[in-house]
Amino acid sequence: MDPTNVSLQPPTFGNLITVLSIDGGGIRGLIPGIILNFMESELQKLDGEDARIADYFDVIAGTSTGGLVTAMLTTPNENNRPLFSTKDIKEFYLDHCPKIFPQKRRSRLINIMKALSGPKYNGKYLHKLLKEKLGDTKLQQTLTNVVIPTFDIKLLQPTIFSSYELKNKPCLNAAVADICISTSAAPTYLPAHHFKTRDIANGNDREFNLVDGGVAANNPTLLAMGEVTKEALKGNPDFFAIKPTDYSRFVVISLGTGCPKDEMKYTAEKAAKWGLLQWLTASGSTPIIDVFSHASSDMVDLHLSVVFKALRCENNYLRIQDDMLSSVVSSVDIATKKNLDDLVRVGENLLKKPVSRVNLETGVFEASDAETNEQALTR
Repeated sequence: MDPTNVSLQPPTFGNLITVLSIDGGGIRGLIPGIILNFMESELQKLDGEDARIADYFDVIAGTSTGGLVTAMLTTPNENNRPLFSTKDIKEFYLDHCPKIFPQKRRSRLINIMKALSGPKYNGKYLHKLLKEKLGDTKLQQTLTNVVIPTFDIKLLQPTIFSSYELKNKPCLNAAVADICISTSAAPTYLPAHHFKTRDIANGNDREFNLVDGGVAANNPTLLAMGEVTKEALKGNPDFFAIKPTDYSRFVVISLGTGCPKDEMKYTAEKAAKWGLLQWLTASGSTPIIDVFSHASSDMVDLHLSVVFKALRCENNYLRIQDDMLSSVVSSVDIATKKNLDDLVRVGENLLKKPVSRVNLETGVFEASDAETNEQALTR
């Protein structure tokens, strides 16, 4: 298949563009997995048991573990339907996370030495698993438009694997497995990923040297909306009714993977004394990665909250996030049975919690009295 001849899926709902975005967060991908399963079950009540998330969203974006979920939702099987239903996501994480992130009993000193000498995990099981499950499927074959960010450490700039860019950049038509391996390659946790693609038309190879997309955009919502906006600017007839800055035409569901409650976060008093070692290993986690990923996610939410409020269409944007996780549950890699089960419960409880929005004055995530996340998704 020639990616230059691929036609984009036109907007499913005419004048509205539907966007699903899934944050990065390692094993915490279980949280959006539970929420997506609820959403798909509600859609099946309306349209039958064969209904799938990919049928309803014009673009699905995911970073890191969110990129993996995006691939699961959009990679076709032999019948050209999604390879996974959302109910499969929970079992996938419960079965495979303990093997992707094996929990070895080591002293703190050994853990520190390991962190200084190489990635915490070798990634072999993850790489083998993704290649087995996703096969040779290429980006152009996904069942709806997808946007998955990575970061090229050789070029020192983001590389965005976007369905919308395939006509202009056929070299981005990589195997979905390679894209998922790359966007999940969190520095200090998993090794960077190298691969090449070939532009058949020009006979040129494109080299990629990639790490986790969370380095660039842990919350990829704005990236997805930006890709649609570029299509509008290009004059794509499918988007004729959408002005490039008219966010009121977007219906956006943005799923976070949780973050720690206040008392589990870091303080300036402690961090003021940290050197490189502490920024990499303090409190049994990797503070510098936590800071970058949470800052990225929250800045996107803050920006979109301002824009949707200014356009008087706040109900078009739903951000579902839990910012009250304990230190262990908020980890990206403590893949014990108890912790994974706790993450499932976090997702289930989050559905029952009230919709929360960022307070534009304080930046704090605050619950509203209007409806629960479950009710908002149903609406």
